Amino acid sequence: MRFLNPIKISYKNLMAARFRSFLTILGVIIGVASVIIIMSIGLSAQELILDQVKGIGSNLIGVLPGASDEDGPPAAAMGIVNTSFTYDDLLALKNSRNVPEVDDGAGYVLGTITITWNEISKNTHFTGTTASYMNVENAEMAEGRFFDSEEEMNLSRVAVLGNKLVKDIFGEENAIGQRVKINEDNFTVIGIFKDRGSAAFGSSGQDDSVFIPLKTAQKIILGINHLGFARLKVKSPDLIESAIANAKITLRQRHNIDNPANDDFSVRDQAAALEMIGQITDVLRYFLLAVGTISLIVGGVGIMNIMLIAVGQRIREVGLRKSLGAKNREIMSQFLAESVFVSLLGGIIGIILGISISFLASVIIQYLGYSWKFLISFQSIIVAVLVSIFIGIIFGLYPARKASRVSPMEALRYE
Repeated sequence: MRFLNPIKISYKNLMAARFRSFLTILGVIIGVASVIIIMSIGLSAQELILDQVKGIGSNLIGVLPGASDEDGPPAAAMGIVNTSFTYDDLLALKNSRNVPEVDDGAGYVLGTITITWNEISKNTHFTGTTASYMNVENAEMAEGRFFDSEEEMNLSRVAVLGNKLVKDIFGEENAIGQRVKINEDNFTVIGIFKDRGSAAFGSSGQDDSVFIPLKTAQKIILGINHLGFARLKVKSPDLIESAIANAKITLRQRHNIDNPANDDFSVRDQAAALEMIGQITDVLRYFLLAVGTISLIVGGVGIMNIMLIAVGQRIREVGLRKSLGAKNREIMSQFLAESVFVSLLGGIIGIILGISISFLASVIIQYLGYSWKFLISFQSIIVAVLVSIFIGIIFGLYPARKASRVSPMEALRYE
């Protein structure tokens, strides 16, 4: 077929200068691979956020120490330590006379510890929380039980472990009833969580963490009196706004705050907080997408420059073909086909590379214990192919036209 001739000739010319061809398509490879990876990250992050919203529920509000504006991150999320939020504040927020919309609430402190059993040690996260954690977080036990309010108030040294952590430390051994050392203190394992997967916003992953009573964590592990944050379970998602308003009123009264501008706390809709994370992820994705686009443009400029060099090196070839009857449009089609072929080849390699890196990254993330799905958008692959062809045409047009305008007599005299 005649329309395949330019492709065959293009392939032959490219194979004759492999290194130059590789340099030509490198920018396109990087650009397309970047786009594929970025789209994959965006889809996976979006799926993770949706899973987290489902996991924590749409009827939770978070209370954190430290002020923030309505749209910005709370002070605690910025690493600013604030001791203004206490256990008594949590009790006041759970009181139906203050915040009637609240059904339950849990307080939290977070940190890192070393857990040891026999000769096996592991550095991991711990969560000190209240007995209401199970109800607030919709958590489920695989074995044993969660600690109760009496154990919480008595500073009992009991621990509930995440499923993955149990496998890492105990292997096939039964962990229930075992004595473990958390830092320098002995604790008894009383329960094991079911696998949960992705971590909820503001906490460490449940599957790889140690959970101990709040007051035990405050007094024995951390030596503090304040809370890191709290979650309040609202009776209905429709009551979120009024619950937030009443929670703010309650805390202002307790902290003697007259002006809301002086708030030393933040109250947030947890689902909205996750959506905010999604928006931040989108901004990052668009930024990286712009970087990928720039790489594609650089790749296109590279194609144009290499094709211009190729035109200069093949002037005698062009002149000979013209003297044998080749028309301008045939010469132009030939060089344009080479440009498109180079760009498309770079696009295909970039797609394969992008998918491979995305898959490898998801495997590594999952191996580290995080819930991360490998997702690739079919539309992004189609777009990558079309963009590669478009770049080949746009940046190959000028060299192709220049080649088609070469005078046969001048070309044959060219050394």
